[in-house]
Amino acid sequence: MLHFESDYNNGAQEAVLRHLLETNDERTQSYGDDRFSEHARAFIREAAGTPDANIYFLAGGTQTNATILDCLLEPFEGVLCCDTAHINVHESGAVEATGHKVIAIPNVQGKLMCDDLRHWLQAYFADDTAEHMVRPGAVYITFPTELGTLYSLDELKALREVCDDYKLKLYVDGARLCYGLAASHDVTLPQLAALTDAFYIGGTKCGALCGEAVVFPRGDAPSHMLSRIKRHGALLAKSRVVGVQFEALFTDGLYFQIGQQAVRLAQRLREFFVNGKGYRPFIDSPTNQQFFIVPNADLDALRRVAGFENWCPVDADHTAVRFVTSWATREEEVEELTRLLSL
Repeated sequence: MLHFESDYNNGAQEAVLRHLLETNDERTQSYGDDRFSEHARAFIREAAGTPDANIYFLAGGTQTNATILDCLLEPFEGVLCCDTAHINVHESGAVEATGHKVIAIPNVQGKLMCDDLRHWLQAYFADDTAEHMVRPGAVYITFPTELGTLYSLDELKALREVCDDYKLKLYVDGARLCYGLAASHDVTLPQLAALTDAFYIGGTKCGALCGEAVVFPRGDAPSHMLSRIKRHGALLAKSRVVGVQFEALFTDGLYFQIGQQAVRLAQRLREFFVNGKGYRPFIDSPTNQQFFIVPNADLDALRRVAGFENWCPVDADHTAVRFVTSWATREEEVEELTRLLSL
């Protein structure tokens, strides 16, 4: 069976595992106060062009989103996002469990659009009863989106401008950041950092066993962050495990190479399914997530060859499916898939 279900269905990139083994016998301080974590922070600051950044290593993506949004928001504030956003759909109400409402706005190809955000905010602040509603305090987006689409640099700048106009924090979920950066034609890590109040660099879906790196680009993280992170159950006592992995991922550009490899193989899948099989794309994704409209009559044969995710029904006779490549996807797996489906 060939596996294209997700980008976190394997262990860890070989260099990451090797670095964990190489450093395994060294004893260090706990809670991120170790030389590996500090070295990883230095690498990330350099890659992001943020010499003053505060960087924290957390256990996983859902914990990161819930923790950081709780840190950014006042108790009476909520977070704005598009309706397909991960925090709105696939995190079991984790953000709302912290006491902050998730306020969803209709998406356009998986993205929160600047004009829609501005119109919502104009209507909110024009309402005489606004003080009785959940006040917006932050905007949440993902890069790339849940549908594998990307914000352009101009779109990010426009969202930043709206946030500045209404004094909102802009937070970016980067669970798949390496794939988004690899596929983007105009957004770099330093540009993303310059436009955000906080973002995280995904590890779990980008070659690490676990862990995410949260970045406050301007060094203005809320006070007592370790206490805040621990209160949310997101602080690893053995935080060096994440620090060691990010040290490996940001050595010699490995993080960016991982993204480039996965995106290249995803585009090969796209070429085969669209031109070889005649399946229509469900959405135009340049990243490692590829969505195709498949006749229901073909699904069983497809399942016998590969693991993938049923995304949603399209009509009575067709289903949208998702194929995902990752750091672990090999050339020969893509070649074998195309060979088997060509028989």
